[in-house]
Amino acid sequence: MNFTQHLLVDGANILHAWPELRALLKRDRTAARSQLARRVAAIHDGEQVRVTVVFDGRGPELVMERPSNQVTFSVLHTPASQTADDVIEQLVGKSAEPVSCIVATDDQAERQTVAATGARAITSGDLAAWVRRAEARQGASMQELRQANARKWRGP
Repeated sequence: MNFTQHLLVDGANILHAWPELRALLKRDRTAARSQLARRVAAIHDGEQVRVTVVFDGRGPELVMERPSNQVTFSVLHTPASQTADDVIEQLVGKSAEPVSCIVATDDQAERQTVAATGARAITSGDLAAWVRRAEARQGASMQELRQANARKWRGP
């Protein structure tokens, strides 16, 4: 697959911006983080966009998780010495093509910083709409596959 875009998600910022995740965050931080990763996976899977979700961490080093075992979908937890904003800025800055990067955050300073490097910034609302469109396309594709399978099983 050809992943030409890279979506970088400011995890904590989006968790606090989306009402359903903000409510879940109050009860279960791990579940809220997992739910965010699951939702943005629709963009990765359905639109072949590389996705990196970045959360502020507490440990001594950067921790990378690959929830789907694919190198094009990562969840990062920063070391305690860095913020998610720092890591996102580094990833965009080190990108061979910063213009292919899309950063999802409502943090105005972060949006300005990444835009100055050539990346595009989108709001939490833009990200939510993108996720809904990707989920709808996936649902429609699944329905088409079910119908095709049903026709195949019924025979001529």
